[in-house]
Amino acid sequence: MRRTGLLALVLAFCCACGAGPSVRPDVAVVEHHVDATTTSAEPVDAPAELQPPVHDLSWEDCTRTTLDTLGLGAGPVGLVLDCAQLPAPIDPTGDIPGTFLLGAMRARLPQTPTDVAPLVLTSGAERSSTGTLAALAAGPIGTLLSSRPVVAVDRRGIGSSTLIECITPALRREMVDLGQFSTPAAGGDSADVVMALGRDATTECTDFLQPQEMAFDAAHSADDLEQLRTLWGVDRLALLTTGTGADVGLAYADQHPDAVGRLVLDSPGAVRTDAVTATQGVLAGREAALSAFARQCAALACALGPDPHAAVVDLTRRAAAGELGPVSSNALLTALREFLGSPRGDQQSRIREFADILAAAGTGDTAGLERVVDDAIAATDSDGQFVARCSDGTGWPTPGRARELRRSWGEQFPVFGADAALALLLCASWPTTPPPQMPATLDLGVLTLAGAADPVAGNAGVNTVTGAVAAAGARTSTRAWLGSGHSVTPHSQCGQAAVVGYVDDGVLPPDGGACPG
Repeated sequence: MRRTGLLALVLAFCCACGAGPSVRPDVAVVEHHVDATTTSAEPVDAPAELQPPVHDLSWEDCTRTTLDTLGLGAGPVGLVLDCAQLPAPIDPTGDIPGTFLLGAMRARLPQTPTDVAPLVLTSGAERSSTGTLAALAAGPIGTLLSSRPVVAVDRRGIGSSTLIECITPALRREMVDLGQFSTPAAGGDSADVVMALGRDATTECTDFLQPQEMAFDAAHSADDLEQLRTLWGVDRLALLTTGTGADVGLAYADQHPDAVGRLVLDSPGAVRTDAVTATQGVLAGREAALSAFARQCAALACALGPDPHAAVVDLTRRAAAGELGPVSSNALLTALREFLGSPRGDQQSRIREFADILAAAGTGDTAGLERVVDDAIAATDSDGQFVARCSDGTGWPTPGRARELRRSWGEQFPVFGADAALALLLCASWPTTPPPQMPATLDLGVLTLAGAADPVAGNAGVNTVTGAVAAAGARTSTRAWLGSGHSVTPHSQCGQAAVVGYVDDGVLPPDGGACPG
């Protein structure tokens, strides 16, 4: 193409103690008794064997360029990031001819075994899978990469896959700003402005993509994972999903139940629910993550003063009033949620640096904030991500409903709520697509990881995915991480250790454990 159920006790403790990521060896686990009639730590049958690729991709070293482009620093000693592309049919049925090039990345350390099956990562629509893997690999914790390589596959139109560039730059910027600097038509308001922006973007992208505009949802991304499995010549994949990547992993399990050897759902987004309900759960995670940041910032005597939370609330209000120059309230919040979610081994220095940027913006110097905003937009708001998010979502609200949500969420979630309600309207004109299919039968154990304060996925998705896989006959185990950020595996050594043990031997850890924050 051209341009183209957590236990109540665990949850209560999460809310009270989500104090942010830790870089200490957090291998201690709080365990809770679970009725053995409902959960088993041992699979009923012998776990499926995982095979290393018979035919591998044509990898090329991209370590330095990737780390530099994403601003991730040097990374651990010996880290190697390899990049490749693989062709995938637009439509496996053959009704639409042509192929995409999918971007892939492999991460490994000098001690990573070369004769084991890779763990395959997909991160859904929030950010590119390759960017997610690079952040995980460059972090302070190497438990996962020491056990086996991890291979990320970008979704269609996102990251290093064939890009979609269907929205004009001016319209794209208006969408980022939710039309804050646009003048509503006579009698209109901000909801009408955002609805019109979403309608224009939908028209531009569906016209540009036709007849394949409906081929960017989770189900088609699952087709792409099957293409990888076929090219590798292996029987099964071990899957690690993050955020809304759970939609892709579960769609793959529905389409190819015998091809799933392991399934880890890290910080899953909600499934089988409408966009409004899913977003409300995400907002709770964002506010919790902001509170954790504010506590850390205050403890460090950061530049935001003795009450950093109040300072951020005031900064958001001023941005909405146009007092931060070109930085709209939604652009500020995009940068804020990206910072709150990112893994950071040097968290104290990064918190101070980010607080300095926000404080400077409050005094009129927005240059640093503008740079952070641009980086956040590049990571989370590409045209391909717009198409994927709209394709995966269901039940987008009307402008009237969005106005109601803006008032109620603005009170319930004072920093993020109002703009999140308006942002739902960007996808309200997208053609309706059926929700991703959940697996009907799934005969394996599924490990779920859940963060206490996740600004990207929230924690409301955990019960929806564990319910879906349990209904398919899968055995489940959920491990809570009592920290702040997205997702668990880049932040928690304890979480990584749970993944390593499960992927290695197929045995689930006891259900209901908690990793310290």
